[in-house]
Order: sequence, then C-alpha cells, then structure tokens
Amino acid sequence: MTTLQEGDQAPNFSAKDQDGNTHQLSDYKGKKLVVFFYPKASTPGCTTEACNLRDNWETFRKKGYDILGVSADTPKRQQNFKNKHELPYPLLADEEKEVIKAFGVWGPKKFMGKEYEGIHRTTFVIDENGKIETVISKVKTKAHAEQIL
Repeated sequence: MTTLQEGDQAPNFSAKDQDGNTHQLSDYKGKKLVVFFYPKASTPGCTTEACNLRDNWETFRKKGYDILGVSADTPKRQQNFKNKHELPYPLLADEEKEVIKAFGVWGPKKFMGKEYEGIHRTTFVIDENGKIETVISKVKTKAHAEQIL
C-alpha cells in the first residue's frame, strides 16, 4: 500500500499523543524509532500487536529503540487503550489522518466482502538519521517484535 521504501527519508510529522504531548520526527534524531500504524484501539488484532510490543519493551530499549503507535482514534480512546493494557510507549491520536496519509497507510480495504477506506496495518523502522530502515506491511500481530528485532 505505502509507496515509502527502505532508504527513503521518513516523512516529517507532528501529532499529539494520548496526553496532548506533541511528537515529531525531529524529536527522535539520533535514536532508532519504530512507528506502527494500527486500524483501531482496543480491537482484538490491535490489542495483540500493541501488547506484543509492550512485552518486548525492555529488549527494544536495550537496542536503542523508541516506539510510537499511531491510529485515527481520539486522544481519550488512545489513553484508555494505553492505560488498560499498560502500554509503555506513546500512542498518537491522528484524527485528521495527517501522519497516516504522510506514511501512505490510508486506503481501500476489504472486510467480509465490503470495501471501505481505512488504515493498513504497517510498521516502519526509522534509523537515527530519519531514514526508513524497514517497512513491514505483513504484520504478524502475535510475533510483531520478532519481525522488527
């Protein structure tokens, strides 16, 4: 779905998290960053994926990674999701879909024979200089940390 590829410069973004704090790509200069896009907070697949990353948080930290989750949910919904599952990383509430569209993960989807517009579950691993290291479009929600690390 996304046209971004390994080696491309990651889109510069600015969005607020569940607590109203602004995050932008430049905040993570000099660090490795995992940005994972998920369709909807608190749904089964998204919960499995987010908790898999949570359960491997220490490994990510030891390897120098920060993590940001992104969906089009409201800040309140993101906060509830984060609190309920004790997620240690920020969740961006991209209601205007600016970050989602910048990364090219918004588009037509099919579910039970119906077509609709939505977020394609995709993860980007960004290096210390803001370059995309890896694009994971076939996310395995139960083993996502293994795909990244």
